[in-house]
Amino acid sequence: MQRINIIGTSGSGKTAFSKQLAKALAYPHYEMDAMFWKSNWTKSTDPQLFAAITAVTEQENWVLDGNYNRTIPVKWAHVDTVIWLDYSLRRTLFQAVRRALSRSLHRQELWQGTGNRESFRKNFMSRDSIILWTLRTYRSNQRYYQQLMHTNTYQHIKFIRLSCPKQTSKFIAELNQ
Repeated sequence: MQRINIIGTSGSGKTAFSKQLAKALAYPHYEMDAMFWKSNWTKSTDPQLFAAITAVTEQENWVLDGNYNRTIPVKWAHVDTVIWLDYSLRRTLFQAVRRALSRSLHRQELWQGTGNRESFRKNFMSRDSIILWTLRTYRSNQRYYQQLMHTNTYQHIKFIRLSCPKQTSKFIAELNQ
């Protein structure tokens, strides 16, 4: 387990888990959202995003968190392990709401140097709400990730599916032994 991508529906805890995993393994951690989002919520172009991912994934060891399904051919070219955080909708939605509230209240910059901050209005009263996104994509992500795990194209990848925080904690604890 040297090149790892953490996937899961928005709100599943990819970044928090990825940071823990990277620390336990002493690997660098990379967040796809930080690669994608530029100042003032400007999106990277696909060539910019793919170049950033390629620079990361050509390294010897890494933990990369994020989905961006269109990037799979790039990010999985060198991956050996994909960990899917597949928590229940109830748990995922709870985590998404909790994160949205925290980010709205604290107004912390999400990715250094971007100035990007989330607001209560954006998180709870907008069509771009991460909470609505979580609800809209939860079931389709489950079907898609399940399909990816069983496709011949990715037989070289070890897939690990963690379905609750207890499993996730146990996974990290076993690495630290």
